[in-house]
Amino acid sequence: MANVIITGSSRGIGFELAKLFADAGHQVLALSRNDGPIRSLKHQNISSFPFDLSNPRDLGQLLVFLDGHWEKVDILINNAGKLLNMPFLETDLEAFEEVYKVNVFGVAAITKAVLPKMPKKGHVLTISSMGGVQGSTKFPGLSAYSSSKGAVITLTELWAEEFKETGPSFNVLALGAVQTEMLEEAFPGYQAPTTALEMANYIKDFALTGNKFYNGKLLQVSNSTP
Repeated sequence: MANVIITGSSRGIGFELAKLFADAGHQVLALSRNDGPIRSLKHQNISSFPFDLSNPRDLGQLLVFLDGHWEKVDILINNAGKLLNMPFLETDLEAFEEVYKVNVFGVAAITKAVLPKMPKKGHVLTISSMGGVQGSTKFPGLSAYSSSKGAVITLTELWAEEFKETGPSFNVLALGAVQTEMLEEAFPGYQAPTTALEMANYIKDFALTGNKFYNGKLLQVSNSTP
């Protein structure tokens, strides 16, 4: 059984992922700013505490937890994301930075913190978006969000190269439309063909086995536009 860290676990895909891993017998540390929903499950295989990716003190709390409870981390799923849908000329620098603090700098910070705990066969899986893929369809108002999702794709490729001798493996999934609260915020009224649970099942399986076949790779997981 694996020790799994999942960020952005208060709703949507992250919430479903935490339940799926825990129900399968894995030990899960479910992190989100609001850990109420995940804590209410009272699942014996899930640990949680309020966690803000952009807060260095929360990273310290994570390290204290790992030192006291887990000898290693087998899987880190960077799922948390911050979305901003606003015309570029109306987006001030502070709002742009807030998106990057979570989607890029936060991903880098937690990955850096957890890496020393990960074995060679470990797997860092980052959830990106089709909006961050070069040449994909782009949508107005998502300059901060989609560009940040492009950044973590490149980070994944760089990390895989830097750690190719020692591990762990790094991969990134660029998701298309999934029926989540975040999608509703970006595209009000749009009905996605994929549910959060369906996508969570795919991500869970890939997190457990994908590193046997892929490292430093971007996989596009999308059957629609957006």
